[in-house]
Amino acid sequence: MPVKKLKPVTPGTRFRVANTFEELTTDVPEKSLMASKSSTGGRNNQGRRTTRNRGGGHKRKYRIIDFLRNKDGVPATVKSIEYDPNRTAFIALLWYADGEKRYIIAPNGLKVDAKVLSGAGAAPEIGNALPLSEVPLGSSIHNIELHPGQGAAMVRSAGTSATMMGKEDRYAVIKMPSGEIRRVLMTCKATIGSTSNPDHSLESVGKAGRYRWLGFRSRVRGVAMNPVDHPMGGGEGRSSGGQPRSRNGQFSKGLKTRSPHKHSDNLIISKRKSTKK
Repeated sequence: MPVKKLKPVTPGTRFRVANTFEELTTDVPEKSLMASKSSTGGRNNQGRRTTRNRGGGHKRKYRIIDFLRNKDGVPATVKSIEYDPNRTAFIALLWYADGEKRYIIAPNGLKVDAKVLSGAGAAPEIGNALPLSEVPLGSSIHNIELHPGQGAAMVRSAGTSATMMGKEDRYAVIKMPSGEIRRVLMTCKATIGSTSNPDHSLESVGKAGRYRWLGFRSRVRGVAMNPVDHPMGGGEGRSSGGQPRSRNGQFSKGLKTRSPHKHSDNLIISKRKSTKK
């Protein structure tokens, strides 16, 4: 298992479950594919805080990821599997036959020196990107486009995959990780396999300080505030606070926030599974 339980030699390691990073092959990223990234701290262009509980964190460099996979027919070799601080999945560095280098989200099981290909006619093998019209039924896919040529927009986080369920007219029927079954145009591209780092959900931060390193600030419970600060605040003693809701009064458990007349409703066959019991 690529996670390890640390010995409780300090209070911070007592509950720490860390990634072993066994899949990674290097800790030196490709400089030509990196860009500067500034932190907002939850502030807008006027300097006013629009998102709470953000700020600080370690400085990061952005890795430029190829979500288009538009070098059709040009074979590429996997040179390394690397860590990306901006996402939960690992990334893979590809060297194309024409000398170009690109990063992609690493599929689970992709090894160094493996060959990958994109475009129509590519074999349905791990790491290859091809149109949904050529993906075999029952295949696990990720990095799925919503619109042709737009770039991968769905199924990109660690350990996720969608399933090709069927093909209807000019649409592919895909079961999403959420349980939702929807149609996507068959001219859209997807990558074969599931994303890397599937045990990311088993990790435990272990201490509040490490959470601050990730750019998050502590969050105060609404019931611990005064009535002027939160709808759930106030009350004598330890009050429950009533119906759970956000700071601006929006109900937080069970309220549907999706637009009732969204343009993509006709593409959804079955809605996602409800977690409400």
